[in-house]
Amino acid sequence: MDYISSYSKSGARVTDLSRAQELMDSVGNPEKRLKFVHIAGTNGKGSTLEYIANALQFSGYKTGKFTSPFVLHYTDRIRINDNEIDEKSLCEIAEFVKSKAAQKEYSQFEITMAIAMLWYEREKCDVVVLETGIGGILDSTNVIPPPLISVITSVSLDHTAILGNTPEEIAMQKVGIIKKGSAAVVSEDNSESVKNIVRETAEKVGAEFVEKAECTPAADGGLYSPLIYNGVKITPKMSGLHQYYNAVTSLTVCLYLRRKGFDISDENIRKAIETTQIKARAHYIDGKPPVIVDGGHNPSGVGMLSLLLMYLSTRNKKIYAVMGMVDSKDYVECVRTIAGNCDKLFAVDGFAPNCVPKEDIAETADFLTATETGSLAECVEKAKALALENDGVAVVCGSLYLASEYYNNFEY
Repeated sequence: MDYISSYSKSGARVTDLSRAQELMDSVGNPEKRLKFVHIAGTNGKGSTLEYIANALQFSGYKTGKFTSPFVLHYTDRIRINDNEIDEKSLCEIAEFVKSKAAQKEYSQFEITMAIAMLWYEREKCDVVVLETGIGGILDSTNVIPPPLISVITSVSLDHTAILGNTPEEIAMQKVGIIKKGSAAVVSEDNSESVKNIVRETAEKVGAEFVEKAECTPAADGGLYSPLIYNGVKITPKMSGLHQYYNAVTSLTVCLYLRRKGFDISDENIRKAIETTQIKARAHYIDGKPPVIVDGGHNPSGVGMLSLLLMYLSTRNKKIYAVMGMVDSKDYVECVRTIAGNCDKLFAVDGFAPNCVPKEDIAETADFLTATETGSLAECVEKAKALALENDGVAVVCGSLYLASEYYNNFEY
């Protein structure tokens, strides 16, 4: 970990993939001997990845899962089926990468990717479901050969300084993962202009554009968003309206893989959607009181959480939010969105080096709801106590780093 951490989060600025390609060349190009499902998007990547990977796993395929950032600890971003990379393999492969990597300004992400690819090859994965870091066309994961299929999930505003100022500009970066001889699918919750960009890019590069599976929303599922496929109702285990779209996208990918020779049954697709629960994605933890932990950190992601909070409010549930954000995000809009949908907001900081000061969060929220500041432990305790007393829900939100801090320090 000292070696991996010796690289900065982003490395030197990139204008092409030559640095990442040089790194992969130096470690023997394991990516060229693997099969991939490649996923890019602003929101929904993690959930979509888990649905697809779990359907493959349930169907008997040895499935690599590459996600970012980690939630609990470093190794949870590199997995095969349900198993994280073990420490012995991590050490051996990191030593190998260290011996081969040139003294360049690589990023931690690039080094992590090299370690992951070597492990997936060593363990003979049948397929790797691969999540991009930022963007697509210049993301280091884009050094892979043409994947089985490229997946574009929900596209909205995030990392605007790097990717662009409109969903369409950002989509132009994301579609850079679509390659000749492959296929592409886009999540249905995108605007028509974004969907057209994906469709036109697929046509331009010579990839098949895959139309979404024939699914319809089921009747009100409360916290959940069920769908009907082939007359069967499938209810995602994960809460939130957006999980309908992630589930439909994943189902579409699985049906395409089946067409390409993968033996994935309808039952295993249903099982994947109905049993997958990942941390920090509107994670509803039933208890006294119930707690929702969400890592959404851009206006679109926070907006999806707010819909869930609105639903709970219509069921007379009081909402007590503990919120913290980092300063690289549009914290003002995000804080206002949550503040407008909660009965009290507790502002926190101290969970990451670049936290927005809790006083700034409180000031942004205080004309919309009652606010208070304090340490994470104090605020969680107070939010839970109020939720218990008033038949409400405690919510921890605003950043994946904050979600990680919660999971690592509180029972759930």
